[in-house]
Amino acid sequence: MKKKDSKPGAYHDKRSRVVPMTLMVIALCGFSFYLGGIYYSEKNRIIKKDARPAVQSSKETAVASLQIKAVEFPECSTDYQDYTPCTDPKRWRKYGNYRLSFMERHCPPMNERKECLVPPPDGYKPPIRWPKSKDQCWYRNVPYDWINNQKANQHWLRKEGDRFFFPGGGTMFPNGVSVYVDLMQNLIPGMKDGTVRTAIDTGCGVASWGGDLLDRGILTVSLAPRDNHEAQVQFALERGIPAILGIISTQRLPFPSNSFDMAHCSRCLIPWTEFDGIYLLEIHRILRPGGFWVLSGPPINYENRWRGWNTTVEEQKADFDKLKKLLTSMCFKLYNKKDDIAVWQKSADNSCYDQLTASSYPAKCDDSMDPDSAWYTPLRTCLTIPSQTHKLGLTSAPKWPDRLRVPPERTSMAPGGNSGGFKHDDSKWKVRIKHYETLLPALGSDKIRNVMDMNTLYGGFAAALISSPLWVMNVVSSYGPNSLGVVYDRGLIGMFHDWCEPFSTYPRTYDLLHLDGLFTAESHRCEMKYVLLEMDRILRPDGYAIIRESSYFLDAIATVAKGMRWNCNKRSTEYNLDKEKVLICQKKPWYAKHSQQ
Repeated sequence: MKKKDSKPGAYHDKRSRVVPMTLMVIALCGFSFYLGGIYYSEKNRIIKKDARPAVQSSKETAVASLQIKAVEFPECSTDYQDYTPCTDPKRWRKYGNYRLSFMERHCPPMNERKECLVPPPDGYKPPIRWPKSKDQCWYRNVPYDWINNQKANQHWLRKEGDRFFFPGGGTMFPNGVSVYVDLMQNLIPGMKDGTVRTAIDTGCGVASWGGDLLDRGILTVSLAPRDNHEAQVQFALERGIPAILGIISTQRLPFPSNSFDMAHCSRCLIPWTEFDGIYLLEIHRILRPGGFWVLSGPPINYENRWRGWNTTVEEQKADFDKLKKLLTSMCFKLYNKKDDIAVWQKSADNSCYDQLTASSYPAKCDDSMDPDSAWYTPLRTCLTIPSQTHKLGLTSAPKWPDRLRVPPERTSMAPGGNSGGFKHDDSKWKVRIKHYETLLPALGSDKIRNVMDMNTLYGGFAAALISSPLWVMNVVSSYGPNSLGVVYDRGLIGMFHDWCEPFSTYPRTYDLLHLDGLFTAESHRCEMKYVLLEMDRILRPDGYAIIRESSYFLDAIATVAKGMRWNCNKRSTEYNLDKEKVLICQKKPWYAKHSQQ
């Protein structure tokens, strides 16, 4: 019997199959080579085309070192001294007026990004040191008179000689912010015993409310847009008080859900009841269960205040009733009220939410959007309901300062997170900070007040510095693991950000920038040059940077830093590892040449 493969034409069939298979293998190999080329080019976008081959030392034979040509960056023209790239008034006319959305983040395209050094204003001096800075700053550092002239009767600030002074006034606290906060503490006893630790102030003015709360152990993110209230966020940061540029408009604020213990608005002019209550729904999202929302100004105390609000008592009463109805529909309860201050409390459990029906307004949000998604995420007219209300509630968390060291429930919600990893991270940063203090003696002194950890995990860097006279803005990558909720559960503050874009702050607003492996994590997306130029923009003259990075990137970083007029020294890590080093840099002070670039 003949074998099956000896049939006539069998050899021809086999040969006919070989040719297509060979072509397919060749095509797959070519496609794989193509994909590899794309990956390699993306990974090395920070490398210039004329980069020199890496030279390996005898000690680090396994670690290549990225080398780039020396570069020297020019000075920007003097009209860029307060340049805020993503909230640039010069670009506002390009965007719509709907709900003031032109004041939101609108970053310039890559071909319009500046490759120059932002100059300080004429006469710039090193900022006055904390705690004296809370009450005064140099006029030449923030040389703007709009608030001083337009709000003189409200005592936000006053100019005397070469300084601005901050007497603690405000629209709703003519007797001073301390008297105002004293009344608030009587209405909210949790402000006195460590229950309330984190707060957000929307429409913050010059952040006197947040500054006063610092003395009471409450850490506040002060929020205001760049608008005709000239440089209010810049004033806040010059004083040494946490603040960022931002506005509640069409997009979520850059915070996870259930973050803040308290939210505050003192005549911030946000139309809370308009647009189906969408702004209050955002406050509801970021406020933790059992948290407090505090409002002073119209329509609170309308019975005695309506004459000064260019309206009628009937209109104000109608506005107050509408506000109360809206808040009730969102499961807020009126907690306390006296004089000009009203306090509502967000539901601490799901009993209220369980009663909502399909016809209720606002309805429950569906599951199509992550409640923690907050980077260019549109606002929604629905209620974000916590899935684990009892674990995220204000009374469930330990009181401050105990909550700083206790692994929060949300640690397990972060990718790969657990209590063991949290404790390891906490211990690791205690060791690292001790080492950093030997490398940078200014750390922990009054020379450093405003600090940013540019890519944190659980806020371990900030926690290890908690006894120092400084505050830390903890930044979590909008493209990385979502661990920012853990940062807030610890009683620290922070925000989401993408370092491929500029940060929401004024120039010269931070004394120290710290990063840990940022370029290793983001070099496939973000170009090193622009990240470092952004660091230069927001760092104060004489300010410092601690750059902990793979040895592969460190020489290239030092080269770019030198072109930005920084002095840098390469140092070993606490364990003297070859694959990782620490770059300690200081930004040199310089003055503009008044030449147009």
